[in-house]
Amino acid sequence: MISTSNLGKTYGPLHAVQGVTLEIQRGEVVGLLGQNGAGKTTIMKMITGFLEPSAGTVLLDGVDVLEDRIGVQRRIGYLPENAPLYPEMLVQDYLLWMASLRGIPEPDQAAAVIRAARATGLEGHMLRPIGQLSKGYRQRVGIAQAIVHQPEVLIFDEPTNGLDPVQIESIRELIRSLAHTSTVLISTHILQEVEAVCDRVLVLIDGRLVADGPLDSLRASRVVLLSVAEGDADVPRELAGIDGVVEVLRRGPDESLPGFTQWAVHYQSDLPPTPAIVRAAVQAGWTVGAAAPERISLQAAFQRLQAEVAMERRTVSGLVQKGVRP
Repeated sequence: MISTSNLGKTYGPLHAVQGVTLEIQRGEVVGLLGQNGAGKTTIMKMITGFLEPSAGTVLLDGVDVLEDRIGVQRRIGYLPENAPLYPEMLVQDYLLWMASLRGIPEPDQAAAVIRAARATGLEGHMLRPIGQLSKGYRQRVGIAQAIVHQPEVLIFDEPTNGLDPVQIESIRELIRSLAHTSTVLISTHILQEVEAVCDRVLVLIDGRLVADGPLDSLRASRVVLLSVAEGDADVPRELAGIDGVVEVLRRGPDESLPGFTQWAVHYQSDLPPTPAIVRAAVQAGWTVGAAAPERISLQAAFQRLQAEVAMERRTVSGLVQKGVRP
């Protein structure tokens, strides 16, 4: 549905986005995760055609955004970080105006506005000036203008930024409901946002895409946790010969299984070698209490990626100082 190839944006010497290639399939709910200044908004503006790339291409369902900008934008609902609202306008008038701008025929505009108002819970606020609404309801108005024309793709930039916890949960629930009929791309720097709403996450650090996959794959730590009865044989020696296993470390007593010791089996293969580990343990005659890949928090996964990027930077910097071209 959405694809970019080697997408880049520069402002003089600043590389805001560097070589971002991604694919988002129809019906996915994808989170673009990164700290403030990572390039999330820049990517969204290029996808929606509001900003021209310095390099690369953006396609929506095979159509180049630069070749048919208006045609592509008709198929997108976009909520920028600062929603384009006019505080003096009534909610109803604003949404009717947006329906007109979206090219909805005049006889169909009222029905389109009613549909968007119901979807966003605005029915009881249609005759109120936007400026009198709470921030949470103003955000709902912003979402309503994005969906009034029933777009195939919804792009939300920091949709819960600045809201209180009740408002945040309300907007998240609204986004989850919209995902039943549209492809959704959400940018955020809030880890809980991704966990609450998204099926897949794209991690952006310093304008570069450093991770792309389901949440479970991002949380994978390349460690299998094995719990065996205390006093069993030399676990590191027995497991060292398994293909892909690089290190076996004792974690200590398994708090959830009294009488068992937990071992961390580190591996480098594409898939966790859990079956081979269990098979080796059974053949060795150990009593196995549990064996499963370790899942770390999204916070820990993000910190790991940041550390890897920092290490890469230091390596490249060291090569440059030595006169070696990386």
